[in-house]
Amino acid sequence: MTRISVDEARELWLHGSDEELRTLAAAARARYHDPHRATYMVMRIINYTNVCVAQCDYCAFYVLPNQPGGYVLSREDVFAKIDELLELGGDLVGFNGGFNPKLPLDYYCDLFAAVRARYGDRIEFYALTIAEFVFLADRAKLSYAEAAARLRDAGVHWVTGGGSEILTEDFRKRHAKWKYTVVDYFEAQKAIVEAGLRTTATMVIGFDETLDERLEHLQRTRDFQDETNGLFSFLCWTYKPYGTALGGTEVSANEYHRWIALSRIFLDNVEHVRTSVLTQNEEAFRALDYGADDFDLPIEDEVTEKAGARIELDLERLLAIPRRLGYDVEYRRAERPAALV
Repeated sequence: MTRISVDEARELWLHGSDEELRTLAAAARARYHDPHRATYMVMRIINYTNVCVAQCDYCAFYVLPNQPGGYVLSREDVFAKIDELLELGGDLVGFNGGFNPKLPLDYYCDLFAAVRARYGDRIEFYALTIAEFVFLADRAKLSYAEAAARLRDAGVHWVTGGGSEILTEDFRKRHAKWKYTVVDYFEAQKAIVEAGLRTTATMVIGFDETLDERLEHLQRTRDFQDETNGLFSFLCWTYKPYGTALGGTEVSANEYHRWIALSRIFLDNVEHVRTSVLTQNEEAFRALDYGADDFDLPIEDEVTEKAGARIELDLERLLAIPRRLGYDVEYRRAERPAALV
């Protein structure tokens, strides 16, 4: 397959049939993966605080500082959540909380160092999102390179691509004006890669974004991967509108599957395309036919649950679905960056 342009991607999205998208995405997937195999992880997102000043209108989770209901988890609470994940057979933790102005970078470094000291390599954790990382570096008056080094020295191996949503300046001005710019986002992510840490790409669809904005997001992601080769995977999920200021309706499962396919075709330099069980539940597995090769089974994520996501804890029932679709599913562990081995 040859690399497609943004104009070709637009034409494919607007006029390509489901079958055409499936066929092209399957061919793109097969360059990296066995067509009949999929991998998965069991993970937990630990929302260590719900206090945030970003004020994104698509979020139902946050409270502002000094408002009732705000919390910060104790270290013992964090450990208890990790212990429960291990008991369920999982070994990946994602930390996500937002922009809490009362928590300095030292708080995070101490927490992550404590997690690494207690659990070693029995678990892996995604420390923060790019958006949180930018906020912390800014408040600490550190360069992105200095902040990344601080996290690396605290035992961090991964900082995820979360907080991206739709990576256009216009989208951020409309919905997340306190969440820094797209330029900030990619400068920070590049510094993370250069520090020897691993990172991922993410995207959320179903707000009010235009097709051109979606395509700009994919183009920026592909360009970044061309430059750095630092993206392990691309994960797309869908906006949950319930309880948010923005409101709206969810995109259909068919639209989600088609977008996964287009993403796989366009992002020819990203090995793993992940489908979102968290936001698509059973429908997520059909995306394996549209180019996805990997997924996680989350046991908790308050941010999306507050906006209407449904967590399914019968993991064997979930795994039976891709097997019925003809896939051999295999558990995988998060990889440690080669630079840190």
